[in-house]
Amino acid sequence: MLIGTILHAKGSDVTTVSPEATVRELLARLAEHNIGAVVVSSDGATITGIVSERDIVRHLHDHGAGVLDGPVSAIMTAEVRTVSLNDRVDELRKMMTTHRVRHMPVVEDGRLVGIVSIGDVVKSAIEELETEKASLVDYLHR
Repeated sequence: MLIGTILHAKGSDVTTVSPEATVRELLARLAEHNIGAVVVSSDGATITGIVSERDIVRHLHDHGAGVLDGPVSAIMTAEVRTVSLNDRVDELRKMMTTHRVRHMPVVEDGRLVGIVSIGDVVKSAIEELETEKASLVDYLHR
């Protein structure tokens, strides 16, 4: 299965936040959209970084509540791993496991076109297994 297949099913909406936004504003965006990570982007198309709930918690622990009023750029991961629509989901699963990331932006022609979470990857694996099971059951009952 290709990553584009996942995005086609779930949609390509990506919540972004500007690097200048405060961490407090970022938290509001995460809560508003019920998501675990936000792509940092000045224009909604190019990727400056990514910030997850895990990043926020670690910075709060290390630097205290003052982090909340600082800019997102101070806590974001600037070296963002990305995938394309034509990459395979099984390769993405390996990459997410190896690099311990739960959210992967999808980029096409240098522009942000979606984001895939570990939940999306697990859901696609379950769907593939259910399809295989149905095919095997159908084959056995012929």
